[in-house]
Amino acid sequence: MTRIIALPGDGIGPEIMASARRLLDQIGGFEIDERLVGGASIDDSGSPLTDEVLEACRDADAVLLAAVGGPKWDTTDPNAPRPEQGLLGLRKGLGLYANLRPVRPSPALLDASPLKRDRIEGTDLLVVRELTGGVYFGDRGRRDDSAYDTTVYSTEEIERIAEVGFRFARERVTSVDKANILETSRLWREVVEGVAKKHPDKQLDHLLVDNAAMQLVSRPASFDVILTENMFGDILSDEAAMLTGSIGMLPSASVGEPGTPGLFEPVHGSAPDIAGSGKANPLAMFGSVAMMLRYGLGRQDEAAAVESAVDRALADGLRTADLGGDANLEDATNAVLSNL
Repeated sequence: MTRIIALPGDGIGPEIMASARRLLDQIGGFEIDERLVGGASIDDSGSPLTDEVLEACRDADAVLLAAVGGPKWDTTDPNAPRPEQGLLGLRKGLGLYANLRPVRPSPALLDASPLKRDRIEGTDLLVVRELTGGVYFGDRGRRDDSAYDTTVYSTEEIERIAEVGFRFARERVTSVDKANILETSRLWREVVEGVAKKHPDKQLDHLLVDNAAMQLVSRPASFDVILTENMFGDILSDEAAMLTGSIGMLPSASVGEPGTPGLFEPVHGSAPDIAGSGKANPLAMFGSVAMMLRYGLGRQDEAAAVESAVDRALADGLRTADLGGDANLEDATNAVLSNL
């Protein structure tokens, strides 16, 4: 029996997690242990992530998270706990250094993208972003009337994220850097080329980040895996996300070493303005379940079945409010489950 820790969290989180649990029940073979995280955990224990919950996650096969955060826990007190610290604590505590963001527009939604249909048709790419290094984690501060943020990468950090990129690539890895300017990018390029030699069945090409940003909107269907460092990946994955037309459709995964549990979650956040209304779109949550099956559990056929069920529901006309329709959470859940 595969053991899943379910973390509903805040806002619309409990609603979309209930839909995800229905999906998992229909697939079968899962033992689901539901725990608190984020604001819900702060209300219960004063901590956004307790040691007990973190330990349970470490012992699981995978962790499925819905959403954390909301205005209830907003504060200017730097010492007060914040829901987002629960997510950061999970990433650190589980050793999750790779963020995976797939971009595969559903055929039924090609006209919902801000780009023309002929530009995005056939797009099926994966952004692999390094998650625990770079400028976001470097030394920073202020000195007199200036400020500084330091970008540091080690060979080991680059090697392990490059291995993830090549592991999940079908045919080609496009490594994105700024090697014409930055010394960290020059090291990045050297190390990635070394890793590529261990994967002779995969192609490697390099793009400077500014060129990659342009190519992503001019020829997105030409990409397979985009491999990049933390800040570049943060920006490019959000740019790529808009190819699908709605943030309500986007799943993501954070993974570490093979054999350790990954964290799977939708990108859209807790949407507190519609919490409890039944209007939430569960499709990104279903996409996160598919990512868990594919990248976390190695159950490729079941992942494809979930994605196919979502595509067929959309092809049959399913549209939630964020997609311009009037289907509610229950409608969307039933439509997907009936196609599974």
